[in-house]
Amino acid sequence: MTERKQRERRERRPLLFAIIALCLVATLMRPAVTAVGPVIDRISADTGIPLALLGSLSTIVLITWAIVSPFAHGFGRRLGLGGAVLAAMGLLAAGTIVRSLPGSTAWLWIGTAIIGIALAIGNVLLPAVIKRDFPLRVPMMMGVYSAILGGAGAVASGLAVPIANATGSDTGTGWRLSLLLTGAAVAPLALLAWWLVSRHEIRAMRAAAPVPASRLGIWRDPVAWQVAGYMGVQSTTFYVLVTWIATMSLDTGRSDTLAGIDVMVYQVFSLVGSLTVALAMRGRGARLTPAALPLLGIAGIAGLMLWPDAIGFWVVPLGVFSGMSLGVSLTLMAERARDHGASSALSGMSQAVGYAIAAVGPALFGAVHAITGSWTLALTILLVTMTLQGWIGVYAARDRFVLDGR
Repeated sequence: MTERKQRERRERRPLLFAIIALCLVATLMRPAVTAVGPVIDRISADTGIPLALLGSLSTIVLITWAIVSPFAHGFGRRLGLGGAVLAAMGLLAAGTIVRSLPGSTAWLWIGTAIIGIALAIGNVLLPAVIKRDFPLRVPMMMGVYSAILGGAGAVASGLAVPIANATGSDTGTGWRLSLLLTGAAVAPLALLAWWLVSRHEIRAMRAAAPVPASRLGIWRDPVAWQVAGYMGVQSTTFYVLVTWIATMSLDTGRSDTLAGIDVMVYQVFSLVGSLTVALAMRGRGARLTPAALPLLGIAGIAGLMLWPDAIGFWVVPLGVFSGMSLGVSLTLMAERARDHGASSALSGMSQAVGYAIAAVGPALFGAVHAITGSWTLALTILLVTMTLQGWIGVYAARDRFVLDGR
């Protein structure tokens, strides 16, 4: 009995290390994006770039994801999932440093593009890693993964303004150091942990012959397009809100610190929503949740339109909705595929299409607000995307698989 327990303990140890490494990498996947919103006014004041144009920072990231995502599957096949994710996280740290360089405002845009490339690769390949390493616990691990995405993003949003205040009275120094610290502080530990759990795979891939990476059939698959559509509309909502909640909050008369906290609360409850995905997607919930979930988001947006001064309350249901929506989208990428290779192809395709759709959101939202001088018409955009999400969810939740028979 003792030997059996020792053997079981030895078998569990690599799995535990894999979970720790995955969690550490997940903490890098959102702060570089979500910390921008709370300090966007400072960036505008320091650089002279109009707020409406700075809303395009999120659009640049999303466009980059749309362009790079289809190639991430092939990148993962050539380097292995472990090696590709390691390279992406190193590139993310480099992009975060470049974005915070003083001097020309070009560094802001260049660094943002590098960050977008790195995150595109991680976004595509990490769901495939979960499909491969945790095949019997996909909804649970997707919930944990998406919860960490939301949690790390929330912490970064909440700390962005205090760090900017603490690291320099000069406007430019403050926001640059804030984005650097929130985006890359965990990077060395995450890179080390991921290398430790992936080093054997990386060495094996170096010695192996290149593997063809074509999965072109995914672009003709109707199930893949359903998952892509679901990903696109839910991502539109998330990136619009994470970019503009702080500005909407400021317009109600709240301080910049409270506006940052509103973004943080939104993402904290996004974490709560993510943790409920495994429970919500059990049994019949796997068919019902993708279609019914948008009702929660619609209620939050309607409340924000009718009683904007209560934004500190409305970010709660909106956060739960966003967290669950992301977790459901990632789960669909894994559950609508029969193996991790198909999951990687589906993830790349659906995120390319999804983020191309989502890229329009933040800029369009900001432009509509600038033209009308009101948030009401702009928020109507989110009501439309949430309604579409429910309609697409009816089809995407069916028990179908991509690339069947191909």
